[in-house]
Amino acid sequence: MRKQKGFSLIELLIVVAIILIIAAIAIPNLLRARMAANEASAVASVRTINTAMVTYDSSYPDVGFAATLATLGGADPCTPSSTTACLIDSVLAAGVKSGYNFAATGAGGPPAVQYYVTASPVTLNQTGTMSFCSFEDAVVRVDPTGATEGSESACQALSPLYN
Repeated sequence: MRKQKGFSLIELLIVVAIILIIAAIAIPNLLRARMAANEASAVASVRTINTAMVTYDSSYPDVGFAATLATLGGADPCTPSSTTACLIDSVLAAGVKSGYNFAATGAGGPPAVQYYVTASPVTLNQTGTMSFCSFEDAVVRVDPTGATEGSESACQALSPLYN
């Protein structure tokens, strides 16, 4: 009898089992890394919105802080005005970026003397586990539960994010 070349069924099953074990270890780590990246992007976006709000207030002192997040953005090509300031990109101005929902509101006045920014995960425990907020002091605060803060005073009660 001639000996056949190739792998036996048992050898192939062992290789498949090893690949599945490696995948079971790697996939959760990959998902955690993606959530961490989304959270870092959300913090950076909140800081960008803070900077845009201060710039908007300086550029349009009779208006104060921008009334909405969309006011800080604008469609390409963008012509700066008090209704489309062109200070943030259109993706962030739309309110959803990197697995997070963003909102910004100016209040008081006129001119608006307060603003409030929130960033919360689109799907809690899938796109992120923490929510973030900020207001006129431009300090990013974190809520480890991922809940969206409903007011500026609720945001003030949270701990600042240190990094």
